[in-house]
Amino acid sequence: MSFTERTKAPFRLDVVGSFLRPDAIKEARAAYADGAISAEQLKAVEDRCITELVEKELAAGLRCVTDGEFRRSYWHLDFMWGFEGVEHIVGEHGYFFHDEETRADTGRIVAPIRFNGHPFLEHFKFLRDLVGDRAIPRQTIPAPAQFYNEMLRGTNCDSLDAVYPTREAFREDLIKAYSDFIHALYEAGCRSLQLDDCTWGMLCDTERRKALYGGQTDADAVAQLYVDLNNAVIDCVPRGMVVNTHICRGNYHSTWASSGGYAPVSKILFGQERVDGYYLEFDDERSGGFEPLADVTGDKIVVLGLITSKRPQLEDKEHIKERILEASKYVPLDRLCLSPQCGFASTEEGNKLTEEDQWKKLALIREIAEEVWG
Repeated sequence: MSFTERTKAPFRLDVVGSFLRPDAIKEARAAYADGAISAEQLKAVEDRCITELVEKELAAGLRCVTDGEFRRSYWHLDFMWGFEGVEHIVGEHGYFFHDEETRADTGRIVAPIRFNGHPFLEHFKFLRDLVGDRAIPRQTIPAPAQFYNEMLRGTNCDSLDAVYPTREAFREDLIKAYSDFIHALYEAGCRSLQLDDCTWGMLCDTERRKALYGGQTDADAVAQLYVDLNNAVIDCVPRGMVVNTHICRGNYHSTWASSGGYAPVSKILFGQERVDGYYLEFDDERSGGFEPLADVTGDKIVVLGLITSKRPQLEDKEHIKERILEASKYVPLDRLCLSPQCGFASTEEGNKLTEEDQWKKLALIREIAEEVWG
């Protein structure tokens, strides 16, 4: 299969979704927070920057493009706050990464969760109209398992239990809210959906598995719950919509949250989750080897995140090509693609590299993809 033969995501040259926020957006968001500009003025800046980004994505050779998540502060929380019944709060702590703690925003359940419109729908429509037929517009959202896990984080579970008599009742409403959102997204023309998911990265990490829910829960049982929850939503997706997932190990200000190869979750994640493809992190030793890819079932596509978005240094092209061939021992070459291991700015802080650096990374991926699959 040649570089140009794939007609739906994932593509040989691909991205996870987020891009570094331009200074204009950072300044406008700060001005809006201070009350110096209106929401309409902020949107105008976002519209202009997204328009410029899409042209750069197309020039870079991307066949599936995003809005860079330019309208979001976080890759996941902004989506959660968009549902009825979810309140934006600032907790006692943020997420604890390898050498840094994030901002402390989170969300908690204050009423039964419902889809009653969502800001992301208008965000997608703007991207759709901007792109036209020049590429496929992609919508990225957190996976249902990620949403569920956030509502159990810290004291959030107290609010959840005050609203829902059982966790099963909450999961039922969560599945319905996701399904309603996805159907509205489909009606808006979306045919490429990506579920971003850090829960599996945590389950790959030995220490974090031990600490799961205070050490009172069997990690394999949690993994099964997560895949069942994700699949319940995936099974609601209208025919013709491609659903892929990105498995993340944390991506904040160039640091990380979890370590460990995919073996502890591979049979459940790769064997049972009913997605079309996996975007997987393989940019350093924390991700382990390729052997767990043998558990990928059916004709699912695997996108190798061999190019790091955390550092500006360019990888050695020949070394990356060697690693692709090594991975092809477990998944055939015609079912492999290449991308950065994660987005360039999972939160608005962004990773520690420049916009020029991020486009050099994509140019390298394009060059490698053309040589391997062209």
